[in-house]
Amino acid sequence: MKVTITTLMASALAAVAGGAMAQEMTIVSWGGAYSKSQLKAYHEPYSEKTGITILNDDSSNEAVAKLRAMNEAGNITWDVVDVVASDAIRLCDEGLAMEIDHDTMLEPAPDGSPASEDFGELIVSDCYIPSIVYSTTFGYRTDLVGDNPPTEICAVFDLETYPGKRSLEKRPINNMEWALLCDGVAKDDVYDVLATPEGQDQALAKLDTIKDSVVWWSAGADTPQLLADGEVVMGSTYNGRLFSVIEEQNQPVAMLWDAQVFDIDGWIIPAGLDEERKQRALDYLRFATDTQRLADQAKYISYGPARASSAPLVGQHAELGIDMAPHMPTDPENAKNTFLYNYEFWADYRDDIDAKFQAWLAQ
Repeated sequence: MKVTITTLMASALAAVAGGAMAQEMTIVSWGGAYSKSQLKAYHEPYSEKTGITILNDDSSNEAVAKLRAMNEAGNITWDVVDVVASDAIRLCDEGLAMEIDHDTMLEPAPDGSPASEDFGELIVSDCYIPSIVYSTTFGYRTDLVGDNPPTEICAVFDLETYPGKRSLEKRPINNMEWALLCDGVAKDDVYDVLATPEGQDQALAKLDTIKDSVVWWSAGADTPQLLADGEVVMGSTYNGRLFSVIEEQNQPVAMLWDAQVFDIDGWIIPAGLDEERKQRALDYLRFATDTQRLADQAKYISYGPARASSAPLVGQHAELGIDMAPHMPTDPENAKNTFLYNYEFWADYRDDIDAKFQAWLAQ
């Protein structure tokens, strides 16, 4: 089946090679250090192999809203979109993402195991192709915390011990969970509490205690820059962004791994593409999500590859020469107290809690 599918894709691509559409594709991602890691691991090798120009769009944080609008207008301008798992579930449920047959459309593992086994439980939607495991966690300025560096998540809410600005993402996800944890809610009860209006109010009330000291961010590159500039004492962002500012830029920043929120990032293909664009998108994703390519991405950023077969291939940083395994969120030392993100909860509650959160922000 692998040869048949690959041959069909190659034929489809060859058939349209003379047209402008076959010469470029738009891939949507998150920008910054993450998009750079994709450029090095996937985009450049794929362009060299096929001659196709990849146009980068850094709109992943707006993917759901923009794909809804494109679908409504009947004009899908994106070919492949990088999204978090909960957004993939929503897009799939709304018919805005194409369903994927993982075992026929993607490369098997080197030992012949089908892709569905290699990705395992990380396939959380029929429309989703996982690529990395990452975490949202906190970085802090080592020169601004004195001799008492923070070791627990609730330091974020401790303005007395750690005065100064914090940066938090301008959305409810993660902030609401951390707020409840630091307001005494047991880890296993967080989502049951957050499902109720009273629990949502409790989380917002806790966030109220630091609201005046928060710089709100929308792009993953914001917190690393704020930390580098000394404008915040601590801030949340993706662990790979913090790796970049700490190890590549040598800034006086350290990681706070406590209650890091594990999440999955990966790909969807928008529903409604014509056959030519769909086949090209599938050909790209078959290439970009094979075992070697996912391991290659870990040479440039500290995110764990989603395929089990990729993990043993993770080695050193391509430029720094340091071992990457200890910088992964999944490293045992870093994963002593993790918080597991509930994809289905946020797929179900995101729109309602978003509206409540934005109203609170505006107060």
